[in-house]
Amino acid sequence: MSIRASSHATTADLIVVGGGLVGGALAWGAACQGQRVLLLDEGDIAFRAARGNFGLVWVQGKGYGFSPYARWTVAASRLWPQLAAQLQDETGIDVQLQQPGGFHLCHGEAELQARRERLARIRADLGGDYPYEFLTPGEARRQLPGLGSAVSGVSFCPLDGHINPLKLLLALHQGSQQRGMGLRNGLRVTGITQAGGVFHVQTTDGLMQAPRLLLAAGLGNRTLAPMVGLRAAVIPNRGHVLVTERTGHFLDHPTTHIRQTDEGTIQIGESMEEVGLDDSLSQDILTRIAGRAARSFPALSGLQLVRVWSALRVMSPDGFPIYAESPTHPGAFVVSCHSGVTLAAAHAYRIAPWACGRAAPPGIEAFSDQRFPADTGTPA
Repeated sequence: MSIRASSHATTADLIVVGGGLVGGALAWGAACQGQRVLLLDEGDIAFRAARGNFGLVWVQGKGYGFSPYARWTVAASRLWPQLAAQLQDETGIDVQLQQPGGFHLCHGEAELQARRERLARIRADLGGDYPYEFLTPGEARRQLPGLGSAVSGVSFCPLDGHINPLKLLLALHQGSQQRGMGLRNGLRVTGITQAGGVFHVQTTDGLMQAPRLLLAAGLGNRTLAPMVGLRAAVIPNRGHVLVTERTGHFLDHPTTHIRQTDEGTIQIGESMEEVGLDDSLSQDILTRIAGRAARSFPALSGLQLVRVWSALRVMSPDGFPIYAESPTHPGAFVVSCHSGVTLAAAHAYRIAPWACGRAAPPGIEAFSDQRFPADTGTPA
């Protein structure tokens, strides 16, 4: 199985535009279906959401007010052990999946009460299939030694965990290429047309052709989707990440904003900023994030920061994923979301087969691009 190239165009069964965690999972999933996949990636000039990924496989708190997303996230979490095992078996790469359950730390009674109401609403919407519990600070310290006095209570969900996102991206690309995927780096898609049931994707590196097309280009989907009759009303949302020096074993469980990586560093991130396409650093935000982390675990104040950066999330106006097939260009799909790690298994095992011609996943219509008006990009 190989990608065909001629003097006029490179051809495949499926073209995936976007080589990040979302596109990588989709490409691997399609390759597992026996498809000849061509993955097109713009390279490091793109606003890569993957560079800022926190590495969480996270369920608790997601889907508030939109039960299809809560249900989708729970299902994705439960598929993760299968994905990690298959990738390691195929590539030898251990993505360091750990799902011991995760904690959300509340500072003050107002935060704690809001958390109780949020999780109770989601559990009710899912008919009870949403495991979590609340622990007092004293109870939590048995599993989170060193928890600070500023923490007034914590929520715990046994479905939560984390992975090494860089190893995941490597495993997805390597596994796909072992199955015959063609990878083109450093090119930009400039136009897409469809004729005779074939998509003609014009790029800065020539013409690519395939009967099926999957747009997973992050913020780039906003420009590409309308070329094939789809809507991708995605907007950038900036987040900051801090990483400390390596330290001895510190945390057995990830938390929403603080986790210990498999390499021993402590990763910290807690910001959501509407600043357009600005991925520069803000000293004020870094100071706020570091201060709250130190109040959560006072021992962190003694560690040196070795790296800080910011990146742009890919957010729809309502915060939930977009999954859709074009009504005017059959065979063209768009996938946009901000949870590339959490949803990786669902993308590989549920969305990719759909894009290859299999039946649509049950309930996927809830994530349609049609919930956003074409002109405003706001929820209908």
